[in-house]
Amino acid sequence: MKLIDAHCHLEMKDFPVTAEVIERARAAGVVHAVVVGLLQKPGDFGNALNAAKAHPDFLTPTIGVHPHDAAAATPADWDELARLAALPEVKAVGETGLDYFYDHSPREAQALGFRRQCQLARQVKKPIIIHVRDAHDECAAILESEGMHEGMIHCFTGDLAAARRYLDLGFYLSISGVVTYKKTEPLQEAVKFAPLARLMVETDSPYLSPIPYRGKWPNEPMRVAETAKKVAELHGRDADEVALTCARNTATLLGLKLDL
Repeated sequence: MKLIDAHCHLEMKDFPVTAEVIERARAAGVVHAVVVGLLQKPGDFGNALNAAKAHPDFLTPTIGVHPHDAAAATPADWDELARLAALPEVKAVGETGLDYFYDHSPREAQALGFRRQCQLARQVKKPIIIHVRDAHDECAAILESEGMHEGMIHCFTGDLAAARRYLDLGFYLSISGVVTYKKTEPLQEAVKFAPLARLMVETDSPYLSPIPYRGKWPNEPMRVAETAKKVAELHGRDADEVALTCARNTATLLGLKLDL
């Protein structure tokens, strides 16, 4: 099985030794991972770029301001984000978007930060990585109004109607371990509906460990295989085939030159 973890976080507080995480992932069939860099506090975008620089054959970075932190970002942070997003090794902007479940930032600040990163993605000609929770209609409306048609809805947990709208916009759906949980029938229906050519699999580590690891912290890229197996089950396809297709989709979106 060849796998790409389409979205993970590898901050030092959760994974002090990145090389050990990568070694375990490789043993599980993971050939590459997309490591997401986010504003941690004013002036600090975390470990993603350093980790990817140390392991360029395995990690590809993105950079963004999460909706939780949209209100905390300073003008200097937005300037630094623009600088980092233009680096050739950074393959996407985000994750950005809307989170109306936690509302850690006021919704107006989330929307402004989201639009700002849509505009940045267009400026640097890179895809955008979207986080959305309890805000699918609002998120899709912003993507439409900003003319966004290239990116992924990371950790997609919406229903069939949300999936259809994002797919119609041209986005990929990245599926996390949530799809393996009980009582996620609307999500599973959406995954069945989505063409395999538009799906990816991710861990969102250190969060959302899939069954049979649910509740075990931290989640790791090596566990993305469990999500790929569930997507394969829902589509009635071979797990190796689904894993490879999802890996190729991720590589295509981000322009990764991998032997897949």
